[in-house]
Amino acid sequence: MTPGPALPGSRTQRSARNVYSKENAVPPVQNGVRASSLDARWIKSRRSNAEGNCVEVATLVDGGIAVRNSRFPDGPALVYTPAEVAAFVAGAKEGEFDHLL
Repeated sequence: MTPGPALPGSRTQRSARNVYSKENAVPPVQNGVRASSLDARWIKSRRSNAEGNCVEVATLVDGGIAVRNSRFPDGPALVYTPAEVAAFVAGAKEGEFDHLL
């Protein structure tokens, strides 16, 4: 028989909450923060075109990875953990999102 999920306040749940790593930590910067307010060095793909149709990314001091639309540099930034970005990049490399283009 497989054990069920940990009950709130149980030793199993408490120990799982205390596990911290850069890979699974939620960055303290909130999604939707003004991208220009972040102390970040934004980079974009060499494949971006002259019309500004590109997405820019930046590594944040806390380990999070921010993403913004280059056409709106003052607009909102989405912030992801390194593990979330790694999962997306792996999926893109494997063609999981090819149907969008």
